[in-house]
Amino acid sequence: MLPAAQTRHQRSRGGAALRFAMARGGTRLVDLHQAAPMRILFPNPEGAEPPLAALVNTAGGLAGGDEVSIAVTLDANANAAVSTPAAEKVYRSLGPETRIATRLDVASGATLEWIPQETILFDGARLDRRIEAVLAPGARLMMAEMLVFGRHARGEALQSGSLFDSWRVRRGGRLLWADGLALAEDIRARLDHPFGFAGAEAMATLLLADEAPLEPLREALREAGHVATIARPGLLLVRWLGGAAAVRDGLGSAIRLVRSHAFGLAPVLPRLWTC
Repeated sequence: MLPAAQTRHQRSRGGAALRFAMARGGTRLVDLHQAAPMRILFPNPEGAEPPLAALVNTAGGLAGGDEVSIAVTLDANANAAVSTPAAEKVYRSLGPETRIATRLDVASGATLEWIPQETILFDGARLDRRIEAVLAPGARLMMAEMLVFGRHARGEALQSGSLFDSWRVRRGGRLLWADGLALAEDIRARLDHPFGFAGAEAMATLLLADEAPLEPLREALREAGHVATIARPGLLLVRWLGGAAAVRDGLGSAIRLVRSHAFGLAPVLPRLWTC
């Protein structure tokens, strides 16, 4: 008797890559590649806003075994924002990890806003996410990421699964910032531990790499109730931990302050972020 054939689930292997450059007096898209399930849309920017790219997952979410790679490149003096029209969902895994790899390359004089909406980890999700940013001298980068531990609006907390989240930021070939978070199969105990996440529903991180003086922005954040955790020249870091709604509101408030004080833009969120 022949052994029963094992069912193999279909997995996504896709991604997106785009490059902006200065041309004809402004920032223009000069290169674009997209492979399912990822697609990039380009809403018309409002007023003096830089070009906006919207990363869309046409599958509606990512499952265990899916792999997505994203690459964003800004040539010298270009300015752009990259966001998402909705939260990314990472579904329960049957074993394999969901892998997301992001690389951001920002040339001298360029400014990139990397501000996707939150990533929601369903119960049983297994996520391996790695973000690498490479900055030239004179480049500016704002990165904001938020993780939600379960579908709390549905009464579901993250009870099992795993998370590995790695950030690496380099400027001029030297490591500027490195961060890593690893939560294994005892993820619920780690999230509930009073000296860990203390039962928080969500966490968020905002990083600004800018060689200009940052003390005025630090003070503005402090007055708004946010505390920059690292006092290092050229680098500002703010973190939130707590209820999902409160974390999202805090992150949005800080993004508006950075846009206003550091980039000279209107203190508003791009349309996609406020959907």
